[in-house]
Amino acid sequence: MIIGAFLILTWLVLLLRYPGKALPISLAALCGLGLVALVVVWQDNREASQLARLDIRLSYAPGQCPADRALHVSMRNANQAPLSELRWRVGAYAPGDTVNLAENTYAAPRYRGPGELQAGAEWNDCLPLPPLRAGYRPQTLEFRAEHLQGTFAN
Repeated sequence: MIIGAFLILTWLVLLLRYPGKALPISLAALCGLGLVALVVVWQDNREASQLARLDIRLSYAPGQCPADRALHVSMRNANQAPLSELRWRVGAYAPGDTVNLAENTYAAPRYRGPGELQAGAEWNDCLPLPPLRAGYRPQTLEFRAEHLQGTFAN
C-alpha cells in the first residue's frame, strides 16, 4: 500500500516537473493497461458464455444410482471446444422456492466434471448428495448446478 502510494506520488511529481517526457510514457502505459483489461474482460465473457452452453441436469435417482451416490448428473457439452475442467456446487430447492436448502459446509462434497469432455459429447455419473438442512428429504427437492468454474481447450 505504501509502495503504491509512493509510486503514484513519484509519477505525479515527474508528470508535473517534466510533462514533455512523462506524458507520452504515461499515455503509452495507460494504453497498455487498457489493452490488458480488454483482453481479460473478453476472455472472461467468452468463458461465461461457454459455461452457459453446458447442459447440466441433476436429479435424485436412488433407483438408478447407488445409495451413497444418489444424485444423478447428466452433462452435455454444446460448445465447439472441448471442456478441460469443471467444478461446481449443488443447490437444493423446494419447487418454486429460491432458498438453497443444501448445507455448503467444509465437509460438503466437492463436485468435479468428467475431466475432458469433447464438443457435443455427453457424460453421466452418480454423485453424492449434498448435506441438506434438517427436515428436508431429497425426493421432494430440485437440484441445480451453481457457481460453475471451468476451462475449455482452444
